[in-house]
Amino acid sequence: MAKTRTSYRCRACGSASAQWLGRCPECDEWGSLEEVVVRAVAPGAAAGRRAVVDRPAGEPRPIADVPALGAPRLATGIGELDRVLGGGFTQGSTTLLGGEPGIGKSTLLLQALGRLAAAGHRCLLVGAEESPEQVRDRAERLGVLHPELWLVAEASLPEVVGHVASVQPAVLAVDSVQTLLDPELPGTPGSVGQVRECASRLTRLAHDHAMATILVGHVTKDGSLAGPRQLEHVVDTVCSFEGDRSHGLRFLRAHKHRFGSTREVGIFDMTDDGLAAVPDASAMFLADRREGASGSVVAATVEGARPMLVEVQALVATRDDGGRRVATGLDPNRLALLLAVLERHAGVDTRRADVYASIAGGIRVADPGVDLAVLAAVAGVAQERVVAARTLLVGEVGLGGEVRGVAHAALRLAEAARLGFTRVVGPPSLPAGSGLEVVGVADVHGALAAAFS
Repeated sequence: MAKTRTSYRCRACGSASAQWLGRCPECDEWGSLEEVVVRAVAPGAAAGRRAVVDRPAGEPRPIADVPALGAPRLATGIGELDRVLGGGFTQGSTTLLGGEPGIGKSTLLLQALGRLAAAGHRCLLVGAEESPEQVRDRAERLGVLHPELWLVAEASLPEVVGHVASVQPAVLAVDSVQTLLDPELPGTPGSVGQVRECASRLTRLAHDHAMATILVGHVTKDGSLAGPRQLEHVVDTVCSFEGDRSHGLRFLRAHKHRFGSTREVGIFDMTDDGLAAVPDASAMFLADRREGASGSVVAATVEGARPMLVEVQALVATRDDGGRRVATGLDPNRLALLLAVLERHAGVDTRRADVYASIAGGIRVADPGVDLAVLAAVAGVAQERVVAARTLLVGEVGLGGEVRGVAHAALRLAEAARLGFTRVVGPPSLPAGSGLEVVGVADVHGALAAAFS
């Protein structure tokens, strides 16, 4: 008969201790250690288990002889979502969708399931945070009521597995994974151990049934996914749904994707009728731009294989106690660096002024290709100068004041030409033949002179 021993496990982080303590030594949570009974494994059983693990899974063979995966995709018909997923959800895969509360995760999920159900794929939505009546009302408002979309309110993992066996869905969605509970495991719903094991079980279930599985996950105060870090390693795809509450725009990005690129971005607009895809982001970002205003410059950036034109805005307020640097949609450290370059190599001193720089529209840009536009916006508002009409600025700025080339330059210029721009100021390496007048400049001083001419 196998012997048992008593251990104490933290319901917050899952760490174990041989004795009870008032505070967990790993996560410093007070009163979180709970007594659990651990069954010891007999020596013979342990040896047999090691023998199974140590047995090779297969014979080595050339990689070219391994058959291709060829897993089919389930296209949702939502262009921005399919763009990020590389064509749709992959059968047998598990996707983790994270985001802040109220950002629109459940709305996006319900719209995707409704489209898949309308295409003939049976979908099962497991929700424990809302009643079935609430979900039904939202589905009716979004126009996604369909007989192939099944719904159940359940928080017990064994019951969820049973529902999958009876419904046999092509797509399983759980909203959210932090609400699931496996009665055989210690801890409460949302604890580290519960989240990790429930996600692992659902991932194995997806593989066994060739079923696309979507898990909705909450995020913590710092924006990271709640639960153990291992959760991101268990699933095949990790997507984040982001946005500013003060704007209607929402951005979907893949931080991990075993079946495609992680460089694509999907853009949505939150409307009264749900999330609407934004296929022409450039036109939307520039729709309300006021031409001929100082401190406003158009830049071209690239997200994945998608070029976008954005408006860079700047404001300089001279004060005796000035010196604040505020960046919205830009890296604050990058802004401070560019202001130092602007002072050293262009003679624009902002040390005694508050400088504000932002990307209009609520999008965040980490592309160094907008450096030149940021400098021109700050210099323009500081000197009351206006960038020439229908002029685009493209280029990375180095510490020596030089203007450097950017990736996917041809895509950026083609997008600018499509929207009616006629002139671009940037590094000498910019390609010709885009239909734009290309003004190549070597340094910041020359770039500002060309931009304001």
